[in-house]
Amino acid sequence: MDKVVASAALAVADVPDGASVAVGGFGLSGVPDVLIEALHASGVSGLSVVSNNCGAMDSGLAVLLSAGRIGRVTGSYIGGNKEFARQYLGGELELELIPQGTLAERLRAGGAGIPAFYTPAGVGTQVADGGLPWRYDGEGGVAVASPAKEVRDFDGTGYVLEHSIRTDFALVRAARGDRHGNLVFNKSARNFNPLAAMAGRITVAEVEELVEPGGIDPDHVHLPGIFVQRVVALTPAQAMDKKVEKRTTTEREARD
Repeated sequence: MDKVVASAALAVADVPDGASVAVGGFGLSGVPDVLIEALHASGVSGLSVVSNNCGAMDSGLAVLLSAGRIGRVTGSYIGGNKEFARQYLGGELELELIPQGTLAERLRAGGAGIPAFYTPAGVGTQVADGGLPWRYDGEGGVAVASPAKEVRDFDGTGYVLEHSIRTDFALVRAARGDRHGNLVFNKSARNFNPLAAMAGRITVAEVEELVEPGGIDPDHVHLPGIFVQRVVALTPAQAMDKKVEKRTTTEREARD
């Protein structure tokens, strides 16, 4: 039951080229930066990534993106990542944009063994009708477009059929974890990390604080260890290394 792995490098050593990987994080919160750096150092490429966004500034998935290691992204938000937008519009990678709530539920459903579900989100738009550009041809044209999805009427309301997501691997970050893989997340870091962890067939969690079994009150566990196969304990320096995307300050009033 001891799932602790000695290093991040060992924890991701078997991730092959072309693997699908669900990655937790919400903006800069709860991003498994250490595991992503280890994946980058391994030289793996052609990854199909499922994540809310694809990194910001020079951190998170932006490390793999800038190195050309990602071939496809399934996500909700491009944000201010100019390199992400450049690669997408230039036809260098494929992008499936999904409404944020739908992405969350597709990940959760995958972990829960639910193959598909109906949702009203996207009905009457290209999300349901198809035609969203998944890949451009580099010359302004669309090389690959999204297909149309099944839409059914329930009690007078249209619902689109969405398939669940399962990935080969998942990388997540937790505030606390024990050797059995039970995890606790901090505030907004909980938004996508548990869902990404559920979707992975092999889930690797980097934890800021590693405790012994029994060190986490069962009522406080956000994600049971059944969903986690490997745990990496961060060093204090790694745990404290948290970036700020937009820092703002207020000018102090002049003193007499």
